Amino acid sequence: MDMESLMAQAAELQNKVAAAQDQLSKTTIKGIADNGACIIDMTGKYDVLKITIRPDVLSAGADAVANVVLSAYTDAKKKADVIIDQVMGDATAGIPMP
Repeated sequence: MDMESLMAQAAELQNKVAAAQDQLSKTTIKGIADNGACIIDMTGKYDVLKITIRPDVLSAGADAVANVVLSAYTDAKKKADVIIDQVMGDATAGIPMP
């Protein structure tokens, strides 16, 4: 494979990855804990957009709040990881990696 062809493939890959990252930044994922006690909205780039906590959890104390927030974040991150793998896999599909 010649250098010009390699450079063209690298540029194509860079464009596809940039488009995939843009798509992920616009994708919203919901993490849900304890049947909706806490809901976290985050982007496909792990940016937290919103946290919603039911009032009954707030009155249960700091430990309860911390537990549901952590559970909701973990749920959102797992979902985001799946989407990231899919989107980035699609972006790099068909391009030979060295």
